[in-house]
Amino acid sequence: MPTNDFPKGEWHLGKRKLRIYELAKMLDISSKDLLQILQDLGVEAKSHMSSIDMDTAQIIEETLREEKETKPSKPDVEAVAVKEAIEIKEGSTVEVIANRLGKPAMTMVKELIAAGFMVPANAIVDEKIANIISEVYNVDVKISPADLEKDIEKDMERKEEEIKAKPVEVARQTKPRKLLPRPPIVTVMGHVDHGKTTLLDYIRETNVTAREAGGITQHMGASVVEHDGKKIVFLDTPGHEAFTSMRARGAKVTDIVVLIVAADDGVMPQTIEALNHARAANTPIIVAINKIDKPAAKPDRVRQQLADLGLIPENWGGDTIMVDISAKTGQNVDQLLEMILLVAEMHELTADYDANPEGVVIEAELDKGKGAVATVIVQQGTLRRGDVLLFETTWGRVRAMIDHLGRNVNEVTPSMPAEILGLEDVPQPGERFVKVEDEKIAREAVEQYLEKKRHQEMQTAKRASFEELFEQMKKGEKPTLRLILKSDVQGTLEAIKSSLLRLSVEEVGIEIIHEGVGGITESDTMLADASNAIIVGFNVRPDSNARRLAEQKGIEIRLYRTIYDLLDDVKAAVEGMLAPRLKEQILGEAEIRAVFKVPKVGQVAGCYVREGIIRRNAKARVIRDGIVVWEGPLLSLKRFKDDVREVSAGYECGIGLAGFQDLKEGDILEAYEIVEEKRHLSDVS
Repeated sequence: MPTNDFPKGEWHLGKRKLRIYELAKMLDISSKDLLQILQDLGVEAKSHMSSIDMDTAQIIEETLREEKETKPSKPDVEAVAVKEAIEIKEGSTVEVIANRLGKPAMTMVKELIAAGFMVPANAIVDEKIANIISEVYNVDVKISPADLEKDIEKDMERKEEEIKAKPVEVARQTKPRKLLPRPPIVTVMGHVDHGKTTLLDYIRETNVTAREAGGITQHMGASVVEHDGKKIVFLDTPGHEAFTSMRARGAKVTDIVVLIVAADDGVMPQTIEALNHARAANTPIIVAINKIDKPAAKPDRVRQQLADLGLIPENWGGDTIMVDISAKTGQNVDQLLEMILLVAEMHELTADYDANPEGVVIEAELDKGKGAVATVIVQQGTLRRGDVLLFETTWGRVRAMIDHLGRNVNEVTPSMPAEILGLEDVPQPGERFVKVEDEKIAREAVEQYLEKKRHQEMQTAKRASFEELFEQMKKGEKPTLRLILKSDVQGTLEAIKSSLLRLSVEEVGIEIIHEGVGGITESDTMLADASNAIIVGFNVRPDSNARRLAEQKGIEIRLYRTIYDLLDDVKAAVEGMLAPRLKEQILGEAEIRAVFKVPKVGQVAGCYVREGIIRRNAKARVIRDGIVVWEGPLLSLKRFKDDVREVSAGYECGIGLAGFQDLKEGDILEAYEIVEEKRHLSDVS
């Protein structure tokens, strides 16, 4: 392509800029080809997330059009070649095609991203994605429609039978059949005074929906905004405490966490806490570096601090999106909303709008005029007025629903918040709800739940402890000791952390989900409750709220003044979680000197115990001419006519074997047992 007519360097003529992937879609070319064209033009663009101005975009568009018009047509020889045909069923993922082609799934994902498709490996392959894969790998991908009618028919018949027997459980376990995109649910977290409230206020005030009749109800607990024709739901939580409190009840509501950090203040203790809470929930994180309009702002310093915590910015080669914003002036807030929608698109947030309605409570109160009022987020299905809802602790028929603009509505779709009226009692934030067929089912289910809860409260709740973590091994899982580590000074904290992590072995893991300097707070206890962790404190004490919550939840807090005691306790805990070594222990040996046939029993061996002892509950093996011919349990052990537990060396006895009747004089019978031997870290390190 001739480039002499175009100036070199960056382009600053246009005011509005486009992302590489946006322009690639507009020009119907891949992001990879567009990056090459920009390189030929001398325009710096590192990735599909880079921006270029409108003038550059126009030059590229004109150049491609001229090139297409002047390019002589010739027969496409490659197109005539027969491509390898791959047939996949409708609903197959990118990973399925990658496996069929013998390619790594991540390599195929990178090719799709380069082509302008931000899709993960578990994305459903549609016609557009199939065409890109066909072009890149020179194959013919055909999507065959799945014959779902018979499966759906059988599924419906099965569900009808289950509904008759267990209506509540089936309602909770109904699987979605038709998934459609839903708005992302976002929580803004960060340190105090870093701009969480300012950002939410700016987004609300400038959003078109905020100017409609009714406005946004500030007390509701959730706000809905619109950007580029797509909705985003923001949860108005007071901080990571509420975020974790809901997750502790099993309610994973948030799809994306926006971690806000002040550019003039940098990473602070609550920033690290918020980050650890988001990581524990395995939630995608977008960083908003706020207050860049201030003279003391140092966004690059913030990026370095976050990189030290494991959040590597995209422009540094990492995978964390970071946007410099000013929540006060609104600078780059639109770009932040755009990134939220991009991450939501990459994670393919979907829901079944036709499924049985279910969701979670985010706020609840007792209103003097309205009665019990709950603000809920619908997660599956479409909630309608008149539905009978079953919560964990209460139930009710929906008499009215109020949306985020204060309007009465008849239905609420997935991801959308609403206030519902008509409940028998006030539910707790984080409680899940599901629609059931009638009030009788709901009433009986709540009574059963409350009875079960009363029974559980009478017993001591079993939380994670150094003595109880071996239960994970019984379930076949790799046991992991989760710790929250608090110390008096940073230097001691780092020393303890490095020493603890060295105790981790392949069979047993140690995971420090949060660390910090200072006393043990209520937030630490809530995180331990949500993550089933143990709190370890060195030269610090829990405050009254933390101690009270720990006693209420049954959370273990271990306090130490000597570092050696701390390490010894954790080492003992890890060793206790190691699977014991199974060892064979020989008990004794007996020689078969006669074989008798007993009616209804079979052969019985008359033996002389030469060494050790023979026990009735032991295992045995028959050795003939130095070769083991049988191995199994003893059936009987007798002295004369009496059953005995064991026979020592120098005595005769009668022995019956379970399932073996080919006994011969001269055979040697060896008794043994399998014993468990405790292992130490020195055995596996």
